[in-house]
Amino acid sequence: MVFQVLVTRRVPDEAIQLLKDANCQLDYWESDEPIPRNELLNRVKGKHAIFCLLTEKIDAEVLDACGPQLKVVATMSVGYDHVNTKEIEKRGLQLGFTPGVLTDATATLNVALLLAVSRRIVEAAAEAKNGGWGTWKPMWMTGATLKGSTVGVVGFGRIGIAVCERLAPFGVCKFLYNDIAPREDVSKHLDAKFVDKDTLYAESDFIIACTVLNEETKGMFNKQVFSKMKKNAIFVNASRGGVVNQEDLYEALKNGEIRGAGLDVTVPEPIPLDHPLLTLKNCVVLPHIGSAEDATRTEMATLTSRNILAGLKGDKLPAAAKL
Repeated sequence: MVFQVLVTRRVPDEAIQLLKDANCQLDYWESDEPIPRNELLNRVKGKHAIFCLLTEKIDAEVLDACGPQLKVVATMSVGYDHVNTKEIEKRGLQLGFTPGVLTDATATLNVALLLAVSRRIVEAAAEAKNGGWGTWKPMWMTGATLKGSTVGVVGFGRIGIAVCERLAPFGVCKFLYNDIAPREDVSKHLDAKFVDKDTLYAESDFIIACTVLNEETKGMFNKQVFSKMKKNAIFVNASRGGVVNQEDLYEALKNGEIRGAGLDVTVPEPIPLDHPLLTLKNCVVLPHIGSAEDATRTEMATLTSRNILAGLKGDKLPAAAKL
């Protein structure tokens, strides 16, 4: 049997070759831009598998348009809040995602973003280009230091743990974390302490969001939370844009309630060019590049293809999402 597979974006060739080698017939939206909704609804008809990204909302409408022959949906992402898991489960489908493979890249990006904000890298680079670099001044472009600091991580999963492992050599004095429950299996070797959120906000010099996006975490970093942080606190988010109230963050940064922020994710994406956050020197915004390493993106794509091939055979997926 020849299986029909829809691939909704241009992805690394290795992933496409895996599907072709398995004699899958591909409907390939070979573009760097997202597939339009009407194209998605049209092209999904009759497909046995969907290879999608975060930009595609996989809901009842899409699944209905696809038809009863659909076996598996695989997303090239760690998050799968764009997929209606209740509809997937109701229809007896399998859902694949890509956990683990981008942990290193995303953790490294968190550290890079933290350093960029704390050492004012983007701001300083601009001064070198616009003529602002004059004689050496003892108090010019000074930033926060990691040595002797307290780092708080909200969400102590793979990425949160990996961030702490990478920050430890910088001489961090104390790691605090908050999650659903204490992670004694890993917190000991990191010397990380489980605390409630309010304690984490009040005591941390650097606060890193590594949490999932759900109804409980949506907008959790808001005016009330920023007011609990130190005035010299630096906030970093490379998880999901939806966990931050961006208007409240802007006010906190503008009014000096916190020292700085680094964002790799926003709502919407891309962030509008006239968004007030982009006017602030103490806010670094990146275009969602957390996993943007050649090897990482290839591994993500090939895992997505392997999830699809397993699902088409009726086998257990290499990386099955929890429904």
